[in-house]
Amino acid sequence: MIDVKGLVKTYGSKRAVDGVSFTVKRGEILGFLGPNGAGKSTTMKMITGFVRPDSGTASVDGIDVLEDPVAVKRKLGYLPESAPAYPEMTVAEFLGFIAEVRGFREPKVLRFQVDRAIALTHLASVRHQTIETLSKGYKQRVGFAQALLHDPPVLILDEPTDGLDPNQKNEVRTLIRSMAVEKAVILSTHILEEVEAICTRVVIISEGRIVADETPAALLARKPGARMDEIFRSLTRSAS
Repeated sequence: MIDVKGLVKTYGSKRAVDGVSFTVKRGEILGFLGPNGAGKSTTMKMITGFVRPDSGTASVDGIDVLEDPVAVKRKLGYLPESAPAYPEMTVAEFLGFIAEVRGFREPKVLRFQVDRAIALTHLASVRHQTIETLSKGYKQRVGFAQALLHDPPVLILDEPTDGLDPNQKNEVRTLIRSMAVEKAVILSTHILEEVEAICTRVVIISEGRIVADETPAALLARKPGARMDEIFRSLTRSAS
């Protein structure tokens, strides 16, 4: 579903992404990890077509992001960092606007898609509240809802549980796990317990380069008895 080959992106003298390649199949949840500034968000933005790579390619469901970025965006649900939204809109108004942008113009169909997204992300209690009045956790849920709204085959989620309380984190993890049966998911997170809980594979990036691409179990087997955070620090330290 996702095929990334040799992506490179340079900002001035800084090579943010340096030849990154990986694939994600339907049914996989890929944990995309790395320290701050490692190139995670830039890589995800190139896959989604928001940033153009200097070289390399990325395709989603067989569609090259450079050749047909609009078709790629139809296949994607993208939750960027900080979940931007229009603060003066209510939750329902914002999701209705996103539904229209996604091509759902018939009122009954539009309402169905919005209701479905609200139900999946447990936003019913704040449906008519303006987004600017919501807590950080609820704002994050609104961002997740817009990513799910058109039921895309690919989800790219940048810190999807950021700002959520422990119960809300568990709800979102359960939802991602259940949806991944029919989707390919890239999940960027700093919460390593999240990786062990839901990810089927892990890619670790440091200084713009991949330093590991294996299952969580294989990573833990590198140093029996070590915690995931210890292995993560060891890999990213040795790469820098």
